[in-house]
Amino acid sequence: MITTRFAPSPTGYLHIGGLRTALYSYLWARKNSGRFLLRIEDTDLKRNSQEAAEAIEKAFKWVKLSFDDEVVYQSKRFDIYKKYIKQLLDEKKAYYCYMSKEELDDLRAMQQSKKQRPRYDGRYRDFKGVPPEGIEPVVRIKAPHDAVISFIDGIKGEISFKSEDILDDFIIARADGTPTYNFVVAIDDALMGITDVIRGDDHLSNTPKQIVIYEALGFKIPKFYHVPMILNPNGKKLSKRDGAMDVMEYKKMGYLPEALLNFLVRLGWSHGDQEIFSFKEMLELFDPSNINKSASAYNGEKLLWLNAHYIKNASYERIIEELKEFNVDIKDHDKKEVLVDAIRERAKTLVEFADMANSILKPPKQYDQKAVKKFISEESLEILLKYAAFLRIYDKKLHLPVDFEEATKIFMKKHDLKMKQLAQPVRIAMVGSSTSPSVYDVLSIVTVEGAIDRIEKFIKYIKG
Repeated sequence: MITTRFAPSPTGYLHIGGLRTALYSYLWARKNSGRFLLRIEDTDLKRNSQEAAEAIEKAFKWVKLSFDDEVVYQSKRFDIYKKYIKQLLDEKKAYYCYMSKEELDDLRAMQQSKKQRPRYDGRYRDFKGVPPEGIEPVVRIKAPHDAVISFIDGIKGEISFKSEDILDDFIIARADGTPTYNFVVAIDDALMGITDVIRGDDHLSNTPKQIVIYEALGFKIPKFYHVPMILNPNGKKLSKRDGAMDVMEYKKMGYLPEALLNFLVRLGWSHGDQEIFSFKEMLELFDPSNINKSASAYNGEKLLWLNAHYIKNASYERIIEELKEFNVDIKDHDKKEVLVDAIRERAKTLVEFADMANSILKPPKQYDQKAVKKFISEESLEILLKYAAFLRIYDKKLHLPVDFEEATKIFMKKHDLKMKQLAQPVRIAMVGSSTSPSVYDVLSIVTVEGAIDRIEKFIKYIKG
């Protein structure tokens, strides 16, 4: 059974690079009717926080990536790690290293002077003497010397590391007894039954060390897929300014989770030229072996385009529910469908949607001065006055946008007007700007009474 995991450190928020890794892992497990697990790597007790761990789970809930079993917290598994450290010590596959800080500094200085790569020289590997006093030893694993560690990466192909280039007898337990990152990752992946490890290629250099631990303990080595990083449009590391922010910030900015997931699945993976993927299609088509070998570039415009697509195609009920997050409640509004239809073709985010909705639902408190200067004159004010009087006559007959459209055509014919002479002054009076959805949609939502009131207030504002 395919079993994957996502294993973040709770030292901050879940950013989009992490979410993409989680998505890939989730899709591969679910496609194969396997298991997807969540592990919180919180052994660094000084840097981790419970709030950060909860934020990760909250982000998972928002994007609807469900995990199997209980969340595994490494901080609760120290007894397990100690057992395997003892096993390696007993089997002479690991040893206590009593190297002092002074010894380490001298070694580093000597290597530096000879322009050698800093590395531990193995001086306590076969130590049989009396342990020096006052030194709390670390535990080092006996890494293979003069060996080549190779594995087949599902994305990059065969990868080999010469032990002298990357491996010394690395530490698996610190002097205070706490285990190190690579040791606990290998232990947990093995005990959790992880068959496929999908992670960022910044972890590539950790893989040979973890393989050493797998082999020392007789564990089966999983399949590795190292995913190239997400870069900014200039090919540099993604920063918060470029989009590498908390996943939940995307929610606050008005993105739908399916748009974000669609965006992320395409950052490094493709299926022909297809851009829009339903979640069902992602599950059917995704295969990590088809992930690109090169890094992907973050494209904010593409994300906006996708978000606009999902907003356009969301149900009335979905949009109405989502808008509540942005303090717009139109559940009981009798023109809620008209309002949603009027805005959904224009809004790229729910924040824009909410702003446009409020501009229609609430009378304007101020007016765009550029629009006023461009479109308002004594003549246009006179037209607005006549239009308000006309609306009073038609009051009982005007409800839907089409009603306002038919009546307005009669008004324009009667006064020999063109739409451009009426539309912009009406828009400014209704929403305070020359930009809005269809005038007829706006009038339908505002209602005849509201439209007359807004026209009168606008004329009063202009005339002082």
